[in-house]
Amino acid sequence: MTEAQKQRLERQLWSIANELRGKMDADEFRDYILGFIFYKYLSEKQHLFANKLLETEHVKDYAQVTDADDLEAIREESLEKLGYFLKPNEIFTAIAKRGNIKVDEDDGEVADNFILEDLQGILNAIELSTMGNDSEDDFNKLFEDIDLASTKLGRSPAARNTLIAKVLAHLDQIDFQLDQVDADVLGDAYEYLIGKFASGAGKKAGEFYTPQQVSRVLAKIVTLGKTKIKSAYDPACGSGSLLLRIAKEAQVGHFYGQELNRTTYNLARMNMILHDVHFSRFDIQQEDTLEEPQHILERFEAVVANPPFSAKWKGANNPLNETDDRFSIYGKMAPASKADFAFVQHMIHQLADNGTAAVVLPHGVLFRGAAEGVIREYIIKEQNYLDAVIGLPPNIFYGTSIPACILVLKKCRVHDGDILFIDASRDFEKQGNQNHLTDAHVEKIVDTYERRETVERYSYVAPLSEVAENDYNLNIPRYVDTFEDEDPIDLIAITAELQWLEAEMAETDANVAGFCDELGIPSPFNS
Repeated sequence: MTEAQKQRLERQLWSIANELRGKMDADEFRDYILGFIFYKYLSEKQHLFANKLLETEHVKDYAQVTDADDLEAIREESLEKLGYFLKPNEIFTAIAKRGNIKVDEDDGEVADNFILEDLQGILNAIELSTMGNDSEDDFNKLFEDIDLASTKLGRSPAARNTLIAKVLAHLDQIDFQLDQVDADVLGDAYEYLIGKFASGAGKKAGEFYTPQQVSRVLAKIVTLGKTKIKSAYDPACGSGSLLLRIAKEAQVGHFYGQELNRTTYNLARMNMILHDVHFSRFDIQQEDTLEEPQHILERFEAVVANPPFSAKWKGANNPLNETDDRFSIYGKMAPASKADFAFVQHMIHQLADNGTAAVVLPHGVLFRGAAEGVIREYIIKEQNYLDAVIGLPPNIFYGTSIPACILVLKKCRVHDGDILFIDASRDFEKQGNQNHLTDAHVEKIVDTYERRETVERYSYVAPLSEVAENDYNLNIPRYVDTFEDEDPIDLIAITAELQWLEAEMAETDANVAGFCDELGIPSPFNS
């Protein structure tokens, strides 16, 4: 598939999404359209897989199979290889055709057949098919956010049925070409839609999406010098996009993530499966990472996160956390009103000795005092885990305009006598209301990190002794001087210009006074 074809697919999917857009908020219709795309993907995957098994059989098209023994054999193979099973009459195309809407008909057209109950049954059947299988947790309640009885889809059942039938009919016209293209093509289109939804979701966008270019910076840094990563982990994984970005930079053995928001957790699991990550290769859990960590015994080679900025957390007031290995050694707990360093401590705990962690945080973590200052000093002075601090431009994250930074952490640092500071805050392009990192900006950040050198007005390699002299304050302007000398002012030239302007004004005043005399009116310059 060419780039042009890929972009066409993205436009087609976004156009179909807009069938729902007028009915509900961006984050609501996102759940429906992404859920339907995911259902279509599962269907095409099932159809292709079954057709492969039927190559030596008399009936070669899965849609035509009726023999019970054949269906049972396909079911067993599907559950082992795909992790789920769809019957021929449950395939996306079958239910879309049952709605009997033609995509070129007027908006006033009504669906001939009522399909909502059948569709809800099929979505439930997908989840039920995994019961007792290794994939059960990965499909459990995966479609729970698709409420086909919601009045937001239409005031009457008939109106809701017509709308859903139209959306399915439009989607049915698109061939995902799963047997012809790389899985990332559809995955990228899915990511494109997630990004489009994020741009319209305001503050809620930060709960599920990290801008792609920021994700690229994190992914490139944690995979630098590696072609294979044993395990990748995100303790605040949102839609899973940041984890999947790592897979574009290196081969990842297993993905691990945790997400508090139930809807976003469902989206992350869908995103993994749709990117053709086998259910045995990912473990996404839904729970509060700081309070109920689900992978606490694991250690990961690549750890990335864009946790919610300065979120409240209960751990600061929980006496049990004073003995929690993640927090107890630092002498202080992260404040209840700002969980930023609690996430950093958690990530350090989960990081393997040969791993790299990169986390996006608000700038306040670099210089705030009290408990955060104590934790920051411990990380630098006692652990010596902080490898780099990277300042990002303002207004590049959806839902907040504040500038952010990236902390890069390693347990076994090669350059253990210094910390690299990069000020990339002035490198961005304006795109609508948002600032945006270009490919060149991303490469500049990563190249500077890799070369680890001082570049005038951009980066500085600070000895640990200098950081200590600054009381472990990491505010980037303390280390990277971005001040630019202004051009010298030529006072003689300015004086001459002012004298010339005075003469010009006097001449103009005289001309105005002359015109006033000719008209017989008082001059404005007479006192």
